[in-house]
Amino acid sequence: MQALSMRLLRVFGELGKERLDLHTLLEAAGNDPAERRRALDAIEELKRDGMLEERSGDFYALTAKAKAVIQIA
Repeated sequence: MQALSMRLLRVFGELGKERLDLHTLLEAAGNDPAERRRALDAIEELKRDGMLEERSGDFYALTAKAKAVIQIA
């Protein structure tokens, strides 16, 4: 798993949320446009790996697998 992917997962834990919108996840990547593009790739990686589920309205939710990784109950 990429470091950026793990950083995005940690944002859920830091905010105490199981569901976040795309804007919040992109902000976690910083202001650099290239870094934000990498964040989109990381989100796709997390979806493929079964760590995030896409929800309506550009929201993403943690899966049980992701919760175990970042230790959110």
